[in-house]
Amino acid sequence: MEKIIKINGNDLTIEDVVQVARFGAKVEIDEKQKTEILKSRTYVENALASGQAIYGINTGFGKFSTVSISEEELDLLQKNLIYSDACGVGDPFDTEIVRAMMVLRANSICKGFSGVLMRTVECLINMLNKGVHPIVRAKGSVGSSGDLCPLAHMVLPMIGEGEAEYKGEVLSGAEAMKRAGLKPITLKAKEGLALINGTQAIMGNAVMATYDAEKLLKQADIVSALTVDALGGIIDAFDERINLIRPHQGQIDTAENMRRLLSESKNVTKQGEVRMQDSYSLRCIPQIHGASRIAFEYVKKAVEVEINSVTDNPLIFPGEDGACISGGNFHGQPIAIAMDTLGILVSEIANVSERRIEKTVNPALSHGLPAFLVKHGGINDGFMIPQYVAAALVSENKVLAHPASVDSIPTSANQEDHVSMGTIGARKARQIVDHAQHVISIELMCAAQAADFGEADKLGIGSKEAYKVLRENVTFMENDRIFYPDMDKSFEVIKSGELLDRVESVVGELK
Repeated sequence: MEKIIKINGNDLTIEDVVQVARFGAKVEIDEKQKTEILKSRTYVENALASGQAIYGINTGFGKFSTVSISEEELDLLQKNLIYSDACGVGDPFDTEIVRAMMVLRANSICKGFSGVLMRTVECLINMLNKGVHPIVRAKGSVGSSGDLCPLAHMVLPMIGEGEAEYKGEVLSGAEAMKRAGLKPITLKAKEGLALINGTQAIMGNAVMATYDAEKLLKQADIVSALTVDALGGIIDAFDERINLIRPHQGQIDTAENMRRLLSESKNVTKQGEVRMQDSYSLRCIPQIHGASRIAFEYVKKAVEVEINSVTDNPLIFPGEDGACISGGNFHGQPIAIAMDTLGILVSEIANVSERRIEKTVNPALSHGLPAFLVKHGGINDGFMIPQYVAAALVSENKVLAHPASVDSIPTSANQEDHVSMGTIGARKARQIVDHAQHVISIELMCAAQAADFGEADKLGIGSKEAYKVLRENVTFMENDRIFYPDMDKSFEVIKSGELLDRVESVVGELK
């Protein structure tokens, strides 16, 4: 049955956005919100009829806010706004990011504070449902006053301009709309500004990165448990008593996950049986992963709030004491800081994973495993170079994790004298998550290979299932072979969430 997401501006979730953006769910407006959309539009039209001067409706934009626009030029003002702001550069956003932007913008408008015509929001939703995906160049937003540049590219096909992808083919915006059986619209007063003055390019990236990062945090526990199991790690480090007396919830949850994943393992050891201590990359998994979990909760909350926020300007408050107020909800700082935090917390997950990879391939650290996890070293390089790849990715992450939100460059002749750079931060965070998924997938391959040099049948409940998932896709490497196809398969196991789903099916839902 086809999945339908109803939007009303109040209760859209991260999961809902992902269903639309990544899995093609259809979108409908909640009937109750249509009245609210109409109320705000009626206010705009009444204000225009009264001759009231309202920013962005019958004035220019930014530094031109003091310039009055005649009634005859109101439609031209909105069209020119889209034309002038559609000046992005670089490669286009992935289709899932564009779809996320579209549903997020429609959801915000549905709250009824943006002053648009019903046909306008319906046009955006029809494009989503018909698969007309605007080509949105990724670079050009400073994250305030909203994501003007990328959102203008999103709007172009709505007015029969720009470019859009339809059924795998990039077409002119007009042709894409025609093939989908849709008619372009003419933007009326306030509508252009309502469509592009918001944080939806930041949020398209933020939602997808947050969704993937949440799964990655659990999968990092799963893969690290397999590494601990394969190396005969010391189970005592995950003892509940240790973690309860330093009661950070993320640490407590990670330690519990490790105990559940390693339950019934015959490979793990007790303190002093073989050695007194493991290296930090094993022993401190609860403390390291747990710290990232704590930071993630803040990030997720910020994203959840922003999904159902109104972020354009000016905002319409219809009713007896109706008002049109120019404020600053378009400013991306709340999500800019959250995305910088996401980049940092995920970078650390990748950093410690790379150290565990090194521990499995380095004969000085791997507790008796063959060098680079291959039987006939010398003629074979084994897993030597995948560790290089992981090292390259975590090193690049360190550059990408430098916060964007601490920078600001004034725009619009200093009228907009502080900007968030949140779109840059969100793009970087998404890239960091992708890198971390690759690093974790390399660790998964190394851990499974290490387990095969021991007794894989003695792995714990969760770690054994993780081993099975990988081995269903990637076989033991007896001798060198072309690596990247295996790495791609392991990455897909992580990216798709298959590893998490399978392991949770045997150990229950992880913290």
